[in-house]
Amino acid sequence: MRSHRRKILIRRGAPALLSAAALVTGGLVAASQSTAFATTATATAAASTVHTHRLCSEPSKPGYMACQAVVRTDLKSQKTLGRHGTPKGFGPSDLQAAYNLPKDAGKGTTVAIIDANDDPNAEKDLAAYRTQYGLSECTTSNGCFKKIDQDGGANYPAPDAGWAGEISLDVDMVSAACPQCHIMLVEAKSASMDDLGAAVNQAVKQGAKYVSNSYGGDEEAADTSADDKYFKHPGVAITVSSGDSGYGAEYPAASQYVTAVGGTSLKKDSSTRGYSESVWGTSAGGEGAGSGCSKYDAKPSWQKDTGCTKRAIADVAAVADPATGLAVYDTYQASGWNVYGGTSASAPFIAGVYALAGTPGTDDIPASYPYAHADKLNDVTDGANGSCGNYLCQAGKDYDGPTGLGTPNGAAAFTK
Repeated sequence: MRSHRRKILIRRGAPALLSAAALVTGGLVAASQSTAFATTATATAAASTVHTHRLCSEPSKPGYMACQAVVRTDLKSQKTLGRHGTPKGFGPSDLQAAYNLPKDAGKGTTVAIIDANDDPNAEKDLAAYRTQYGLSECTTSNGCFKKIDQDGGANYPAPDAGWAGEISLDVDMVSAACPQCHIMLVEAKSASMDDLGAAVNQAVKQGAKYVSNSYGGDEEAADTSADDKYFKHPGVAITVSSGDSGYGAEYPAASQYVTAVGGTSLKKDSSTRGYSESVWGTSAGGEGAGSGCSKYDAKPSWQKDTGCTKRAIADVAAVADPATGLAVYDTYQASGWNVYGGTSASAPFIAGVYALAGTPGTDDIPASYPYAHADKLNDVTDGANGSCGNYLCQAGKDYDGPTGLGTPNGAAAFTK
């Protein structure tokens, strides 16, 4: 049975609504399409004290998953932006610049999003996000957006506000990474691994070559049998959030057949890249990207780290820290524009990057691709998500647990 290590967290500290002076010295700064986050000591201090809340509650029983989305509660939701207003948080142009992504790749490619429960406003909210940032329409009528249940039909499950926020985050992050991609939302009838796994299989049956999963739970010995049943799909890139509780392994990120996606804090700076990254989390543990050694899942042949005899988490990473978070539009029992974070942001984003890179080889497990192209990633060398005393919770040169091999520098690391 699952030990239910995850807890619902609200991080407390000094309010992070910044004064005018803080805006000058390193708090929220205006970006071309969004309100981005600066990099001074003031911003670092704010990052450690922001108020957050998880969108999904603790699983109610063994075998159930929780979504990995976190919302900033110290920033007021924005129902309307005004004529020249911009949402708080990073938008598509920020992320495309930070990760050096190609602008026109992935056209017509389908990225599948797997979530539990229904978001009745998913298509409408996606339209608002894409309109705000000047992205092309992605609707059911033009063939870009498709929403199905886990059986492939339109018998959608009961709606849920937490998972609806997760869905908004997922579809917005795929849009940000791959604006030309199509999006398939597959809604599982519950948050059980069996239902979510059935939704994964349905997405693959529908032809998706890129499948994002933004949920997790504690490992079980039985997980290894689920690997083949739900996640062993050669020729399909399957991404999974590494977790939002800091150091510690979760499933299905522990599956040897998926790309486990960790999380970073992303900040603008004066470097040639224009951005810098560190681990999302602190050495004290708690809220932050998940990492560690699986208790049960075998180590894939492409992993060469020596600290885990079994599967090590994560493989790669992208922005996930809500203190340097993402603009998301969500109106189902929510108030419009919010700043979200969590590895629920990084997993769909990386799925979109895989889509930019091109169709995986028919017999390949695409989780192996970054290990052959580590030099084409941004190596993250600062920060920690716990106090394990080694690379599994502490960033460093080359591979580490919280950020894996690094973050995208273009899409070249995500192809064969």
